Parts: sequence; C-alpha cells; structure tokens
Amino acid sequence: MGASENKQLLKTAFDAWATGDIRPLIAAMADDVTWTVSGHNSWSGRFSGKDSVRRDLLGPLGAQFDGTYTSTASRFVAEDDVVVVETRGSVATKAGARYDNEYCFVFRVEDGRIREITEYMDTQLVAEVLPELAR
Repeated sequence: MGASENKQLLKTAFDAWATGDIRPLIAAMADDVTWTVSGHNSWSGRFSGKDSVRRDLLGPLGAQFDGTYTSTASRFVAEDDVVVVETRGSVATKAGARYDNEYCFVFRVEDGRIREITEYMDTQLVAEVLPELAR
C-alpha cells in the first residue's frame, strides 16, 4: 500500500472514532502493534501487542470516562508508510472533569496494518485530570 491508501485507512478509522466507534482503529492494528504514549506520567510508556493495548491502555483509560469518548481528526499527512493525524478528543471523566485533549499521532502502516503508534498530547492535562495508571 502507498501513502494515499495508508492515509485512507486512518481517515476511515478516525471518521468512525469521531462518532465514538474505536473498533475500526483496533481492527486495523497488527497483532504485534506497539503504541507508545509520550511524556513522563503514569500513562506514558510502550504498550506492545494488540491485547496489551486493549487491556493495559484503552481499558483503564475508558474506565475513567463518563460517556463515549470521541476523537475528531483535523489533519492527515502521509508519506510512504507514515501517517500523521492531528485530532481532538472529547469526554467527561467519572470525576466530573473534562478530558478534551489534543493529540498528534504518528502511525507506521505496513501491508495495510498499523504496526506502530506514537502518541503526543498535553501531558499536563493528563496529570491533572486522569488518576495514575497502575502497572
């Protein structure tokens, strides 16, 4: 697949996530995907494998939310096997705070599957609004 196909794969996934449906993004991940969360807080680190991403990152994160989390993309940039997506998440936490973070995701796509995800976001908002992730 080329850059335009890789970009379309992520556009389709984020179009769904904008409505609260993360399933297409997860379905596009390779089984051995790595998701790296930038920064220096309890949520930062590397999650290796689709099962770990679901169990150790997305599960605990989703447990903090009161309602459906949405992520609305504003820009896609693709070159070769890399697609960069700027997006804004929106949800309230169960504690009543807003978690409306802005992100820049860098995806590496190989053979139509997401192999690597690097996530950059407002880590101060994470520290202020989300409880520490137990590992």
